[in-house]
Amino acid sequence: MITRRDWLRLSATATAALGLKPNLLMALQDGAVNTRPIPSSGEQLPVIGLGGRWINSNSSVEELADHRAVMHELAKDAEGVGRLFDSAAGYGGGGSEEYGGQWGDEDGFGDDIFWATKVNVVGRGSSEADPAAVREQIERSFERMRRDVIDLNQVHNMGDPATQLGILKEYKDEGRIRYIGITTTSARQYGELEQVMRDYPIDFIGIDYAIDNRGVEERILPLAQDQGIGVLVYLPFGRSRMWSRIGDRELPEWAAEFDAHTWAQFMLKYAVAHPAISVACPGTGDPEHMIDNLGGGRGRMPTPDHVRRMVEWESTLPSA
Repeated sequence: MITRRDWLRLSATATAALGLKPNLLMALQDGAVNTRPIPSSGEQLPVIGLGGRWINSNSSVEELADHRAVMHELAKDAEGVGRLFDSAAGYGGGGSEEYGGQWGDEDGFGDDIFWATKVNVVGRGSSEADPAAVREQIERSFERMRRDVIDLNQVHNMGDPATQLGILKEYKDEGRIRYIGITTTSARQYGELEQVMRDYPIDFIGIDYAIDNRGVEERILPLAQDQGIGVLVYLPFGRSRMWSRIGDRELPEWAAEFDAHTWAQFMLKYAVAHPAISVACPGTGDPEHMIDNLGGGRGRMPTPDHVRRMVEWESTLPSA
């Protein structure tokens, strides 16, 4: 078993040996990842987390080693404030929860993570979830993630809020789940999401949001602020759209005014600059990309004037 101290020593040695790109070294020098309070409790969360969708039970040994290293980069130097790992019962055939929990347990970083997952029992063509199946899946998440208490569990993709949020609330009242919420990455479900935000005592929502996907700024994000609901950002790079639109363009010099040293940091800083956003959760299986992404939460953040300039810049790019 590798200890947390061993990992930090080996990781530091490997980083020095490989030589990080200068822009990533600059990001590391920008200090700790900024935090923001969870509206319902005041607990602080670092504004950059990790989406665990790509950790798969069928991944190769090499891929799993990379994902394990990514998890270590997520947890490293969290300074007593757990960085969020966003998983789901259905991600990777259960591999996301299973491997994330195993690595946290075996390598000693479990307490440095804010563990988030999702329940998704509702099947196609069904409007109501079987309560027994919901509880079974929730219990399986505890087993896979090797946690007595899960920090956040959300209803996945708006599946039967009445049944599943009710059951999650029971777990919260028992102290086994600390926060509850609901997610969607489909604009077709935004109206239903707004209704849930008004009708249920939830702590979080998870939504799609990127510099080229700003629809939630009109109603969802203001409602979250009004209702005291935290917001997790999924797909902050617009799936892969923004990378193809940016192409080989150089980062504008004015990005340095808010400590964005790479395009990933530029896009992540756009997302977390909005005061309603709690955490952006980009997914990656590359440890260097994880370091880069965490840089999106370090240093200065865009001002409102910067945000307007970023939107103007995005409008000049070719369509995806």
